[in-house]
Amino acid sequence: MRNWLLPEYIEDVLPAEAARIETLRRSLLDLFKVHGYQYVIPPMLEYMESLITGVGHDLDLATFKVVDQLTGRLMGVRADMTPQAARIDAHLLNHQGITRLCYAGSVLRTKPDGLAQTREPLQLGAELYGHAGIASDIEIQRLLIKALHAIGIEQVHLDFSHVNVFGSLIESSQINAQLEQELYAALQSKDQSSVAALTNDLDKSTREALLHLTELNGDKAILAKAAKVLPATAAITAALDSLAQVADGLDDLGVSVSFDLSELRGYHYHSGIVFAAYAQGYKGPLALGGRYDEVGQAFGRARPATGFSLDLRGVVTALPTAQAEMAIFAPAITDSTLTAKIDALRAEGHVVVQELPGIESDLAELNCNKKLEHYNSGWHVVDAEKS
Repeated sequence: MRNWLLPEYIEDVLPAEAARIETLRRSLLDLFKVHGYQYVIPPMLEYMESLITGVGHDLDLATFKVVDQLTGRLMGVRADMTPQAARIDAHLLNHQGITRLCYAGSVLRTKPDGLAQTREPLQLGAELYGHAGIASDIEIQRLLIKALHAIGIEQVHLDFSHVNVFGSLIESSQINAQLEQELYAALQSKDQSSVAALTNDLDKSTREALLHLTELNGDKAILAKAAKVLPATAAITAALDSLAQVADGLDDLGVSVSFDLSELRGYHYHSGIVFAAYAQGYKGPLALGGRYDEVGQAFGRARPATGFSLDLRGVVTALPTAQAEMAIFAPAITDSTLTAKIDALRAEGHVVVQELPGIESDLAELNCNKKLEHYNSGWHVVDAEKS
């Protein structure tokens, strides 16, 4: 048995890539910090009731489960940090006004997904609680765009939808849960023939509206078309107006936007606008987000909420291959002036690797392209190849 082998879709991150991921993690958390988002570190393990309540209900199958040896209760390894942030806002902080939280940490999933096709994504995100207006949606979306720019992804495309368009049609026609789920699946695959078959017994207005949803995708002009062909209910009118305001609120950031009213990602827990970020060179979404009002009710206090998250490991997969940071090699001698020189270089941010006695060092393995040499009564940094 090869006991060094890892489980499928679980991987080590080696030094060069790990250094880049950690640098980006720090940079993004600093970006969130200056925008007022406070960093929280939820636990890896929680009781299942907390992890799959409300926003986390759809995560049941994605969650690894273990039995707590202290209590005998069923626990889960977090598969998503969003419900944990909602719990912290609703139950622990208990603020009456706006709360902004951010997080970064590994999550574990039973099946691989995302850009990296891993079962251990490094999830990083930001959540805003306590504001139900469109301004908080736009704030979150603008923060996401700035985060992607900070990673080095300049050309960002955002695709938007609004779950209340489909939800309003379901509610007004009193469609049962089974048919709702079947329509949901058909719309996700834009299968117009299946939608037509499933809606045979519905009233003409609802049937036509559901069929139109499979075609209502494109640029901002699609919103005007939607307003003409969909029922003018208060919920649908408000949803389309919100989507139009979002497009206007991102104009100055140079992103392209599109709308797909049949996209129902997260339909069972989102309550408003949903969005996904895309970029050239990536096969799937870089980040997902949306509004999930009232999720805090499961933790004792209902709160409006909107946010986004991304898998940092996945996002860096399409970036140029990471290169290890080059270092300065120092000899293994005891010398106060050498020690002072090494300390000064490290204080400036240089990587200095000092040799250990009795070991012949390979400078290439140590990623050292420079070294410290003593001449002219002092220690000086020189190119390793020229010395």
